Amino acid sequence: MTAQALIIAVVVSLVLITGYSIYTAFGPPSKELDDPYELHED
Repeated sequence: MTAQALIIAVVVSLVLITGYSIYTAFGPPSKELDDPYELHED
């Protein structure tokens, strides 16, 4: 039972981290991100 709880906790954590990363990259907060390559084009 303890091993199942640990596996579930790890899977839930990975899903939450992935979801937050996608939200930050493509959601409303992405408008505040800067593109370093676009800033230094010549």
